[in-house]
Amino acid sequence: MNRSDFLRHLGKHSCSLMKEGGRHSLYRNDSRPDLISAVPRHTPLRWNTVLKICKELGIPKPTSR
Repeated sequence: MNRSDFLRHLGKHSCSLMKEGGRHSLYRNDSRPDLISAVPRHTPLRWNTVLKICKELGIPKPTSR
């Protein structure tokens, strides 16, 4: 999945950028601030990585790959 599409998906589900790291960006779920996940900066993202991040943030998986 393209990184920009995935970031758009995160934004639709109330997730925001917490901080930028060296190779990853940290995102958190604004409705549940205790849920935090690292999103790699490379593109494209592997589907398994996308599913793992969605699970960590407590949001639904994207409908398309």
